[in-house]
Amino acid sequence: MPTLQVKNLSIGALIKASFSLQPGQIVAISGPSGSGKSRLLRAITDLEPHSGNIFLDDKPQSAYPAHKWRSQVMLVPAQSAWWGDIVGEHLLEPMPAALQAIGLPRDAANWQVNRLSAGEQQRLALIRAVSYSPRVLLLDEPTANLDASSTQLVEQWLIGLTKKQQLPILWVAHNLEQIRRVAQRHLAIVGDHLEEQEIHR
Repeated sequence: MPTLQVKNLSIGALIKASFSLQPGQIVAISGPSGSGKSRLLRAITDLEPHSGNIFLDDKPQSAYPAHKWRSQVMLVPAQSAWWGDIVGEHLLEPMPAALQAIGLPRDAANWQVNRLSAGEQQRLALIRAVSYSPRVLLLDEPTANLDASSTQLVEQWLIGLTKKQQLPILWVAHNLEQIRRVAQRHLAIVGDHLEEQEIHR
């Protein structure tokens, strides 16, 4: 049984999207600007009304209280909100090794949130999500604000997570080269539907 199953999900212009996400698998989602990539992620994490069915293992989204579902099927949006003054206030547990793996000092949890650059916020939002041990990660262009070196570190770290923890990831990306590097499957929004794309290595 796949970890996550999406069946006939419709939201906005997207009609009856169906796919599954297996443990340890990265699935990339691409599509033109405004095609509904972010709304698809928001529907899967139950932040926007939608039709269709979504299952975590064999349990439907509707069987979970909303906050429980979102803690298991966790979205990292392109721009994350921060509610405390210190980075560490947002982490469920210290993550020094993970911080180092993505190119940040091990004491970055002590940083003031208001001093973070866009790229630091993006990387720290990933660390924050993983600290809560979700079952599925939904990532909306997680390297959009990063330079090539930081992008490579984040890609390697996330690929390692999928292998070590069998963590499935749904990754919105627009760069085909990145999709080739990280994903086992590539789904593209074409018009009002999802199409499977071949990944040419």
